[in-house]
Amino acid sequence: MVRWRRGRRGSTSEPAAPAEATEGSSRFTWWAPRDDLSAAAPGAPATGQVVIQSGNATATHGGIAVTGIYNPTVHLPPEAMRPPSEVDAPAGMNNLPHQQGHFVGRSSDLARLDGASGAPGTTLVQVVHGLGGVGKSALAACWAGTRPHGCTPVRWITADNPANVQQGLASLATALQPALASALPTEALAEWGLQWLASHTGWLLILDNVNDPADIATLSARATGGRILITSRLATGWIGATTLVRLDVMDEAESIALLTHITGQRNLDGATDLCAVLGHLPLAIEQVAAYLAQNPLSTPRDYLGLLAQHPADMYGHGGATTPAQRTIARIWDITLEQIDTRQPAAIDLLRTMAWYAAENIPAALVDGFNDPPALNQAIGLLTAYSMINPDPGTSTLAMHRLVAAVARTPDPDDPRRRRDNIDLARQRAASNLCNALPPTVDDPATWPTWRNLLPHIDAFADHTTPDTDTSNTALLLHAAGTSLIKQGLPARGIRHLQRAVTAYERLLGNDNPATLTSRDHLALAYQESADLGSAIPLHEQTLADCKRLLGEDHPNTVASRNNLALAYQKAGDLDSAIPLYQQTVTDCERLLGEDDRATLTSRNNLASVYEEAGDLDSAIPLLVQSVKDRLRVLGEDHPDTLTSWNNLALAYEKAGDLGSAIALYERTVTACERLLGEGHPDTLTSRSNLAVAYLQAGALGHAIPLCEQVLTDREQVLGIDHPDTMTSRSNLASVYKDAGDLGSAIPLYEQTLSDRLRVLGEGHPDTLIASNNLALAYQEAGDLGSAIPLYQQTLTNCEQLLGNDHSLTRAVREDLAYAMAKRDDGTWPA
Repeated sequence: MVRWRRGRRGSTSEPAAPAEATEGSSRFTWWAPRDDLSAAAPGAPATGQVVIQSGNATATHGGIAVTGIYNPTVHLPPEAMRPPSEVDAPAGMNNLPHQQGHFVGRSSDLARLDGASGAPGTTLVQVVHGLGGVGKSALAACWAGTRPHGCTPVRWITADNPANVQQGLASLATALQPALASALPTEALAEWGLQWLASHTGWLLILDNVNDPADIATLSARATGGRILITSRLATGWIGATTLVRLDVMDEAESIALLTHITGQRNLDGATDLCAVLGHLPLAIEQVAAYLAQNPLSTPRDYLGLLAQHPADMYGHGGATTPAQRTIARIWDITLEQIDTRQPAAIDLLRTMAWYAAENIPAALVDGFNDPPALNQAIGLLTAYSMINPDPGTSTLAMHRLVAAVARTPDPDDPRRRRDNIDLARQRAASNLCNALPPTVDDPATWPTWRNLLPHIDAFADHTTPDTDTSNTALLLHAAGTSLIKQGLPARGIRHLQRAVTAYERLLGNDNPATLTSRDHLALAYQESADLGSAIPLHEQTLADCKRLLGEDHPNTVASRNNLALAYQKAGDLDSAIPLYQQTVTDCERLLGEDDRATLTSRNNLASVYEEAGDLDSAIPLLVQSVKDRLRVLGEDHPDTLTSWNNLALAYEKAGDLGSAIALYERTVTACERLLGEGHPDTLTSRSNLAVAYLQAGALGHAIPLCEQVLTDREQVLGIDHPDTMTSRSNLASVYKDAGDLGSAIPLYEQTLSDRLRVLGEGHPDTLIASNNLALAYQEAGDLGSAIPLYQQTLTNCEQLLGNDHSLTRAVREDLAYAMAKRDDGTWPA
């Protein structure tokens, strides 16, 4: 690549007196016209001669001496011989290339360019940088063409390489002195143009698409009398710039406005979703809009379908007039080529990151480099070219979603998007995700790490197809699904566990222990999401398979039997659940011993089902024994011991012994705070149980502040969508209701119902309870017009989903009857 640079002056013989040289001039010297020029033949033009590489160049009669290839004598008018400092810019020299018809928004960015000011006697240099296709050139053109910057002339130079910079300066020279075009070579014209900039003020120079600050360093240093606006994908390396403007993507309203403007008034169904998928990147919006404009029967929704089915084709084509180099598939080619030349590993990193969610990518997921300095260099290089964006505050990385989409889409015509390279990056991403997984899903201390990883596991699952799943993928999806169950989000976990089961069945077979375990966890996810119609058959199948393949006494068989019992218990089929729990206790005692932790857990589970069945005479002694056994075997400070205390307190509460229940709850709260910490989920659960006991005892002065604090803590620790958080909100509403503050209670009940409908679905038992609670609150407020329809809908859902004889169905039916009796005769039935 040729660089224009300072060279040697040509020597002269018998020169006329030189005009004052412009500081920093090179390659040639301007000579003032001779006084005796009039001695030439009347009417004869001045003569200029250009001589290159033929010894010492000479110039006479106002000629220009430059070393180089010999050109024939060129006749120039006398005015063309004036030095650049004496040439004024004529009107009409602006050469902005871009039409402003498609430009929308960007008011704050334009204002930043307006507000810049430089020191007296220095060049005002502004740099607009950002991702390729984000609209840097359009912003510069709009600002230069429409804002009151007061600069003239305005010259646009494509500055992506030294040769184009030189050509842009040469074009400036010929625009100022057209006769020079036939007299000087490009290099000399560029020097003339540079001298003009150095000797004049008030001009605006736009250097578009600068790839290397070194390419314009000489220009910036010598041209000090005007204003320079630079556009570049580079975010770094701009020493001496007055203003740096990082241009981001458009907002949603701007994206839709741009799409609408180009396509015209037509059916834009799906426009919002399409702009979101395109990441609000202006170039992408323009490309898609051009395609839709020439395909009037296609809507944005149709385009989304094509994009999902044929991504490579759609990324590479726009409208009939869309240049191939201005499509999504090609816009970053030059940038990636430059990155690849400097460090190929950076391209590998970009391809790997493309499989994650676009934002908040933890540093652990960009591992895979044996050499940490190489990783830092790759991140720095991608950052410099605006391909990724680091966030030092969170130690995470982000990339534009469309960059990621293109990077993971194979294209046989693109050497950096070969299928084998993309497949390798996908496998590397799965490996990185597996390596970053916490060792357990049971410890709430690991939940923040899980929450950081889960969006990227979700994205990986969305970006891949089941036929590409490997053992790493199956492990990853199984772990993610199990974690989501533990965090109270089983509906999200189901899709990952379904795919994990499919992968294990394909890779390992139906009878492999890993397949059986994955099925059991899928059944648990169905169970936790209240889809017992799916959970129970799957639990039954898994138990049968475990007995057939592993035997009655295998630990997996015992665990599977316990899980099936739990599903029966949640379905209200206690007659089926109790015998399975009893057998589990017997098996654990026989196989593992009286004091094994699994044995103690099985006894606790059996006691709980007795308590739920109303058999407190069986439940309480068994829970008392469970407390004693766990104290003896595990100690006072073990979490299982705290669980036994909590369960015994619950049994006392159900038996009406609120004094014993509250005392035991208070002991449990104190122990949890000391052992687990104020914010541990088990601590919050124990506080919640204590608050409910206070409520039942009528101690509202204790119940209200405790319920308020539990709700605040659970929102912070578990999030607003966790089932326990929604339970706390419902409990607080109940406390307010019992205190007679229906104005505070009803909005909380309404929010609880709305949240449970959104998160758990209409058929979840917790949703049905929330619906009934709200109806009851409406009823107590005297709003039977709202209460009765809600009771009726709740009853219908209970009958369909739980059956006519379920306890909740019976309770709702009774509440509805009372409300209707009140409506009909104005009194409550006896």
